[in-house]
Amino acid sequence: MISYLKYNQIDKKKWDACISQSFNGNAYAYSWYLDLVHEGWEALVENDYERIMPLTGATKFGVSYLFQPYFTQQLGVFSKSKLSPKIVENFLENIPTHFKFVEINLNSFNKISKTNTQSVANNNYVLDLINPYEKIVIKYTTNTKRNLKKSQKNKLSVSKNIKPEELIQLFRSNRGSRLKKWNDSHYNILQRIMYTAIYKGKGMLYGVYTEFNELCAAAFFLKNNNRLIFLFSGADESARENRAMTLLLDSVIREYASSRTVFDFEGSNDVNLARFYRGFGAKKISYPGLRINNFPFPLKQIFKIYKGINN
Repeated sequence: MISYLKYNQIDKKKWDACISQSFNGNAYAYSWYLDLVHEGWEALVENDYERIMPLTGATKFGVSYLFQPYFTQQLGVFSKSKLSPKIVENFLENIPTHFKFVEINLNSFNKISKTNTQSVANNNYVLDLINPYEKIVIKYTTNTKRNLKKSQKNKLSVSKNIKPEELIQLFRSNRGSRLKKWNDSHYNILQRIMYTAIYKGKGMLYGVYTEFNELCAAAFFLKNNNRLIFLFSGADESARENRAMTLLLDSVIREYASSRTVFDFEGSNDVNLARFYRGFGAKKISYPGLRINNFPFPLKQIFKIYKGINN
């Protein structure tokens, strides 16, 4: 039986145990992480936390809806045992009807077969680091190898001794200055994620410095069991010329090579980013982006063309 639980009804110990024991568990779904990205999240729970699904909802203009919080690429249904499309669809059918609009991402192990829901295949790229570095680097593309050599000639150095504030400031001063939707609250959440993850031994920061000891690129990685997620990064204009990000990612790959770690690039549908990630030998996998419209006619027709209520 699947039950709908409000936030204060959720047993977080059992919840986190389910995520830890799930074959498809990921870092985004732990209770501490959900608490940071979306306060008051709710859930669907099957039996005694055998399978679970977080519900991240809000209300706008009197309409209750589900949306994908920032910094959570994939959520959906998590299970200690095998998942079938029927099981996933059963969870979707148990989403409370007061959520009139649903726009969320399931995880790559959630398959759906019904045609009455709108879904799109989003792209992600992952690299298995089980082989030694020498075998992994052979599969880098020619362009990535060239960029790596260029970065090594530019007298760059990689360091782990940077703070979350430094990464965030680097991002805000560069690409972040062009993102109108991001505000202080988003950066505060991101900073709390990084500090909490580091405290729990689940996060790592890397920075790249120029020969003049100036930070030009940095990245934060979220660790969960055997998965390393490239969650957030920042770079300045010089990093494009000196290929600092190529050096940073190669350094992390080198460090974790010969382990049972999967390097998760966390994207992307962007053609240029996808090419960059493939350059390290990463393979494409997909995860469903789901859209469900529970409005009655004629509102249903209006929301068919609406591109997301959470804008």
